[in-house]
Amino acid sequence: MKSLIAIICTLWITAPVYAENRISPKLAEEQLKQGNQRYMSGKSIHTRIDPVSRERTARYGQKPLATVLGCSDARVPPEIIFDQGFGELFVVRVAGNVCSTAELASVEYVVKYLKTPVVVVLGHTQCGAVQAAVAGGELKGSLPKLVAMITPAVDAAKAKSPKATGDQLMSAAIEANVRKSIKDILTNSPGLEQALRNKEVSILGAIRDIEHGGVTWLTP
Repeated sequence: MKSLIAIICTLWITAPVYAENRISPKLAEEQLKQGNQRYMSGKSIHTRIDPVSRERTARYGQKPLATVLGCSDARVPPEIIFDQGFGELFVVRVAGNVCSTAELASVEYVVKYLKTPVVVVLGHTQCGAVQAAVAGGELKGSLPKLVAMITPAVDAAKAKSPKATGDQLMSAAIEANVRKSIKDILTNSPGLEQALRNKEVSILGAIRDIEHGGVTWLTP
């Protein structure tokens, strides 16, 4: 019984503050980095949906620590790789972590109304959507429209490293695609661009390595 109480108290202490005071973008970023370090070392503290957080969010609403625009790939669950608890991340997932109207509106909503101090565009290695854009070829259904959103990033990667092929080209294209989504956010949302200028929010790029699990943070 005492151990259960101790776990609940720990989860309560490490959860985001449900007050009007917002934490700084820098502190939110640091919490994500520390969470990934805990995950990588096998010391995750958020291993289940605890009843305290569930009841608190039902009563007081959501106050997520960060917004994550990530890929739909089943191997990239943001809450797990950043070791964040129930209600601590507002997650928008779409194949190729692209940013069109629906994704942008979701990010704008959470920054404006839920006041998340950090937006992370999270790509990952072995991304099938980016791979399809690199490979070219015929695709069916709506896939060509998705790949068309990623193709400019592939072109940018090729222009930057004309001799790159194989894994090297894929790596460059994945990074370029993350940067393109960040650019799309800022270009198509004057409100988010202004919030960034006012230092009300940070917009970061990151790439999850599928093999070893770590997250690499991109330089601005």
